[in-house]
Amino acid sequence: MTISEKVAYLKGLAEGLNLDTEKSKEGKLISVMIGILEEVGLSLEDLDENTTALGEELDAVSDDLADVEEIVYGDDEDECGCGCEDEDFFEVECPNCGEDLEIDESVLETGSVECPNCGEKFAIDLSDEDDGCGCGCDHDHGEDK
Repeated sequence: MTISEKVAYLKGLAEGLNLDTEKSKEGKLISVMIGILEEVGLSLEDLDENTTALGEELDAVSDDLADVEEIVYGDDEDECGCGCEDEDFFEVECPNCGEDLEIDESVLETGSVECPNCGEKFAIDLSDEDDGCGCGCDHDHGEDK
């Protein structure tokens, strides 16, 4: 039962009691209170309807924003579709301490790396790699699509 329905029931009870709203102070008071309750009930119903409509519009804006993010930022999936990370970072293992290091292409071009873990410098040998990313996708990440 909604608030408006409860107020209508209360109004019906008051009318059924045949309260004198013209001469009786109590009758006037109850009549005014029921009138106020009717206004409050209608206001609450309006607020509920507005909240529902606002929620639906917010959902629509959220969906539109997701579409815009998809257009602007694109997929999180990599270019080749193989699941590997297609970035300019490469993972190498320090031959001295065994620490896995991520290095970028500019460090790779210098040919040597200083391990931040043990401080030792070592040369980078790429001759034994069979593909550019180690994921087995048999393509060169350096190629432009």
